[in-house]
Amino acid sequence: MEISAADVKKLREKTGAGMMECKKALVDSEGDFAGAEKLLKEKGLAAVEKRAGRATNEGKVFVKISDDGAKAALVELASETDFVARNPEFIALGDIIAGKVLEKDCAGPNEELSALVTDLATKIRENMSLKRLTLVKAAANEYLTRYIHGDGNIGVVVKMESDKPEIFKSEDAKNFAFTIALHIAAFNPLALDRTKIDPAYLKEQEEIFRKQMEGDEKLNGKPANVIDNILKGKISKYLSDICLLEQAYVKDEKFTVAQALADCGKKLGAAISVKDYVYYKVGA
Repeated sequence: MEISAADVKKLREKTGAGMMECKKALVDSEGDFAGAEKLLKEKGLAAVEKRAGRATNEGKVFVKISDDGAKAALVELASETDFVARNPEFIALGDIIAGKVLEKDCAGPNEELSALVTDLATKIRENMSLKRLTLVKAAANEYLTRYIHGDGNIGVVVKMESDKPEIFKSEDAKNFAFTIALHIAAFNPLALDRTKIDPAYLKEQEEIFRKQMEGDEKLNGKPANVIDNILKGKISKYLSDICLLEQAYVKDEKFTVAQALADCGKKLGAAISVKDYVYYKVGA
């Protein structure tokens, strides 16, 4: 049977498949458009399944905050190549998924979201995955802000808190919160403060430092109490490097983040703090 160029073009625009593939699918389905679309989708899915074992270390982080500011969604959508990560359809899908996370309060990847990823993967014929997502909610006295670095390789959401939440309507408060998010993207703190560090992790670091000190000839013969004090100093310095509130503030290294918070609060006439944050990096 004769297949029109218009039908081939229409099928190509809908499926993303090549012209010859579209024409063959229409011939095989005897001109049935829906049947041809199904054939192409099955072929695309088979191609994706063959690539399922391939690593998806590229991709983008998508961050979206609801219109009322009460919720934020972070999504990491992964691909095999950075070429696909720059594909407009891939970017549009990430935005759609982030929107659905907000709309439906998704706690994690689900069948609906995975199906959306599979649909695009069959069209582009590259392995993709919805690696992770996080939904952050804010109380009445809290404020959410976000920061996306570069082409979306890093995304951050920060939850701020104040005894006078109305201050977050001011540009000064919004700009400061944004700078905190930028700081987190730049320095990737392991925890908000020392109380959030896993004791098992801290013990492991102590053992590493102790082993390093045992190999330091300058410390040979030092009394045990001196060794312990040096170890405590190393641990304290390490914690100040990995805890957000103790890190040197990105805009003025003479101040810690905690001091910058106190200074900003003083200027705004309110207590202001970082309640929590989420940091995503592609492939991390």
